[in-house]
Amino acid sequence: MNRIRAFLFITYFVILTLIMGIGAMPIRVLRRRDLALRYAQSWSALTLRGLRFFCRIRIRVVGAENLPEGACLIASQHQSFFDGFIWMTLVPGPAYVIKQELTRIPFIGPMLLLSGMVPVEREAGAKALRGLMKATQAHFDASRQIIIFPEGTRTLPGARVPLQPGVVALAKQAAAPVIPVATNSGLHWPRRGWLMQPGEITIAIGEALPANAGRLSLIDSIYKSWDRLSAREDLPHPVDNSVDSKC
Repeated sequence: MNRIRAFLFITYFVILTLIMGIGAMPIRVLRRRDLALRYAQSWSALTLRGLRFFCRIRIRVVGAENLPEGACLIASQHQSFFDGFIWMTLVPGPAYVIKQELTRIPFIGPMLLLSGMVPVEREAGAKALRGLMKATQAHFDASRQIIIFPEGTRTLPGARVPLQPGVVALAKQAAAPVIPVATNSGLHWPRRGWLMQPGEITIAIGEALPANAGRLSLIDSIYKSWDRLSAREDLPHPVDNSVDSKC
């Protein structure tokens, strides 16, 4: 049954993306970032509705009161493709830090760029970090919410991996609150494949962390916040709470 549900959802998603991709052509001609963002948010909302309808996956958000009204840096765990949709529906001005390859996808890529998503060439090292900081500053100035996945890639639920330096650099640059977020999305939408499992995806939003903390202090605070949120909401998390000093 899950395979049938997944097939129906994938079919729905592909058709939805094609229709909305073609429908976005006037926005691409006008080069209107505000319209592109609203359009992308509608696409994400319809995708999540399809996920609920076809795959019986519900979404629960806890701690939404911890989100500030203006600019912030959302440091979220990343376990599945789902994480790339949910924040388009939770905050008014989302701007994801995304991998460069996504901008090359037909229909989707051009709208990602026009709506203000921030592509990063992960193999470019320090050059990529400088480009990231330059691109995100305008978004912070415009009171948008930057979503970054500090783990750098999709990880297994409960796994502990070193965090990428971008989250610390952005936190210091913006002087905006850092919002830690834990999730169990990988239990229901695996990081590889499209065989979804019915159930409830939880988005647990923690209290803001100070952006002016030192590098290791901020990384340690993110880990600990993720662990606290995961333990409180019964999400997968490491038993060992120690932080690798090499991070």
